[in-house]
Amino acid sequence: MSDTLTLILVLVPSLVIAIVFHEVAHGWVANALGDPTAREQRRLTLNPVRHVDPVGTLLVPGLLALANGPVFGWAKPVPVIKERLRSPRWGMVAVAAAGPGINFAMAAAAAVIMGLALRALAAGADAPWLAALLPGLDLFILINIFIALFNLLPIPPFDGSHIVEGVLPRRAAAVYGRLRPFGMALFFGLIALTWFVPQWGLLERVVLPPVEGAHALAMQIAGLVRG
Repeated sequence: MSDTLTLILVLVPSLVIAIVFHEVAHGWVANALGDPTAREQRRLTLNPVRHVDPVGTLLVPGLLALANGPVFGWAKPVPVIKERLRSPRWGMVAVAAAGPGINFAMAAAAAVIMGLALRALAAGADAPWLAALLPGLDLFILINIFIALFNLLPIPPFDGSHIVEGVLPRRAAAVYGRLRPFGMALFFGLIALTWFVPQWGLLERVVLPPVEGAHALAMQIAGLVRG
């Protein structure tokens, strides 16, 4: 029971921070590139109350964590109006990339903090709280990595779909854009396959390798900082 409570106490703040920064990053970049919609709707704030979706930010990831599944979630999307951007096509690519980008940046920052904590412990620092901090930092790194990669899926309406649509030739982008109404159905279909056809190994062969690779890179950063 205490382990479950500790997990929740670490998981919820980590997930809220990761998701809130992800959404605000979209709004910050959109505002810088000419679309003030998020600012007008008072969404350029780190106040989680304005971003948290009770189901997507708390309930779903909490249940996944307790079930030892991959932790992901979502917040209320920050509003972006593509047509208000100074360069709608490339501006939307930048706006979409900002969310995963800030998650990768926070994972890297947490890896640096982990390295500093490990260095202090190796030097004989008498600070038990540093050792207790390490598992929380590792979970924070994993959550940010997973949210970043999850949102880079090239399935509408995830960020990856906006990036793909922006870099494709216009004719191919128009064809790809026709998938948008079916994106969520396709996504939930893939989720169903991981549950009902586990022998295909979609989770193990497709999802976990990039997460493990990014996590290994974060651990290398921590190791370099530790020295």
